[in-house]
Amino acid sequence: MTNIAVGVFNILLVLLAAPLLDGFLRKVRARIHSRQGPPVLQSYYDLAKLMVKEDQRGANNFIFNAAPVACLGSVLLAALFVPMGGVVPLGFAGDILVLVYILTLAPIFMCLGGMASGSPYAYVGVSREIMLLMVVEPVLAVALISTAIKANSLVLVNCIDRYVSSPPDISLIIGAIAFFLILQPEISKVPFDLAEAEQEIMEGPLIEYSGRKLALLKWSMYSKQIVLIALFAGAFVPWPRTGFLLLNIVIALIKILIFAVLVEVIAQVFPRLKISQAIRYFAIVIAVALTGLVLAVMDL
Repeated sequence: MTNIAVGVFNILLVLLAAPLLDGFLRKVRARIHSRQGPPVLQSYYDLAKLMVKEDQRGANNFIFNAAPVACLGSVLLAALFVPMGGVVPLGFAGDILVLVYILTLAPIFMCLGGMASGSPYAYVGVSREIMLLMVVEPVLAVALISTAIKANSLVLVNCIDRYVSSPPDISLIIGAIAFFLILQPEISKVPFDLAEAEQEIMEGPLIEYSGRKLALLKWSMYSKQIVLIALFAGAFVPWPRTGFLLLNIVIALIKILIFAVLVEVIAQVFPRLKISQAIRYFAIVIAVALTGLVLAVMDL
């Protein structure tokens, strides 16, 4: 029953709180720029407005129409494999490799929808998104596998329990650094919003979407932000852990808010990187992640 309750909570949190978090971050962004900014509920208003707008179809094929639903669905499924208060609702149904696979589905569905639109701007955005996927997802997997090696298990709950009950290892600290360094590109934040890049390719894969389909894609992006930050907080910063599930959930939400604000501040401090600069950055992050993996194998 606990897993069912936490699973429902995770899905509701991702669906309902994701726009609220985005609205709060938009307020933070405005304050950094010395502006008043939109109201905190603005993201809800934007989604509601898109939901009732006419759907101007840039293309009319199955892949283009199904991609937004599949994208949001994959994010919600990933939410069931992410710890909230130390509990992973579907932890019995898959391990870290399954989680990485599911997290990869959302951008893949977005790319498929963009390519199905036939827009040249979408093709450019998709090519950039695929480039990011080929670099970012392996780093995510390596960082999580470092925790699995230390716990002698690929099950995320076992990794977290081992991390909580022992002092931080050098390999896990390095893995946490590598994971944090790829949070920006994972959630398409500046300086790594290369695939959407409104000023260059007019949101890339999303350019031909409108109405409800665009709302679902935006909603999936808001939701993925919470899922990834919750995964980072749960897997690499699991402290403090109490004996009360409700209190653990509250602590997890506070950590999500803190890390989300930190990610947003970084996004506002740095300008968008060129593709060549991004490649050099990712080369460093890959080296960091592999260093953590080697140290984990050496039991350090």
